[in-house]
Amino acid sequence: MRIVYMGTPDFAVPALKALCEDGWKVVAVVTAPDKPKGRGQQLGFSPVKEAALELGIPVLQPNNLKAQEFIDELRSFKADIQVVVAFRMLPEIVWNMPPKGTFNLHASLLPNYRGAAPINWAIINGEKETGITTFFLKHEIDTGNLIFQEKEPIYPEDNVGSVYQRLMEKGARLVVKTIEAISENKITVRPQDESLAVHHAPKIFKETCKIDWSKSAESIHNLVRGLSPYPTAWTILNDKICKIYLTKVNSNNLQTLSPGEYQTDGKSYLYFKTGEESLEILELQLEGKKRMEIGEFLRGNKL
Repeated sequence: MRIVYMGTPDFAVPALKALCEDGWKVVAVVTAPDKPKGRGQQLGFSPVKEAALELGIPVLQPNNLKAQEFIDELRSFKADIQVVVAFRMLPEIVWNMPPKGTFNLHASLLPNYRGAAPINWAIINGEKETGITTFFLKHEIDTGNLIFQEKEPIYPEDNVGSVYQRLMEKGARLVVKTIEAISENKITVRPQDESLAVHHAPKIFKETCKIDWSKSAESIHNLVRGLSPYPTAWTILNDKICKIYLTKVNSNNLQTLSPGEYQTDGKSYLYFKTGEESLEILELQLEGKKRMEIGEFLRGNKL
């Protein structure tokens, strides 16, 4: 089969490489336009573009997915199927183009956690399990017929970085499995059960990451896990933005304090009072400083 692959971030790189290593014919890659990066604001390639160039695959970088010039160029590759991993929402003229359709890899057990940030929200909500899904695209986002799903546990010590890494690798294998099954006509698709669409996974914004100390310590702990190491939960400390990377729920109620107030010995511990119990801060980064463990931070910063 002739495959056109669509993706942008590092999450989409292993699946592209796995398809090529397995001998599948990826005839073109569609990815985001180059963007200025770093202090010098030099134009930088997306991770998927870098991988495609290494693999010798033609790269398309449309600004407008509905532009006739792009549609004509995409059609010229005569793809039998299109694979989408972490890319923009596609217009129907694009996803409906290949005869075998277009399928997407999504980092949740659909229909639960539809949206842009499924891994983050699963951890923020304290889930014990997530997974990956391949499904055929249709009009409404993340609603198409399911092909395959695989579960993945979320461990207490996990954060979004560790779960992201495991799902990225598992997802690459599932994309290859899906392509194999489609090529051999060995798939049985099924519609999504709307009764299971319990949570949404909208895009994460800066305000999403702000810690509300009136919530329970467990809830804030899960927020920190679901945003670490990026984009990171934050609060105000010493009149500066302070990113919180690692925490631990503590049964110490700090009854004399109000939510958002803290207790420290200035050497080894920092506890924040929450709406329920307290939260011990283990790793943080004050604005203008490097990321530190709490002991190092307290030795260099007076609270």
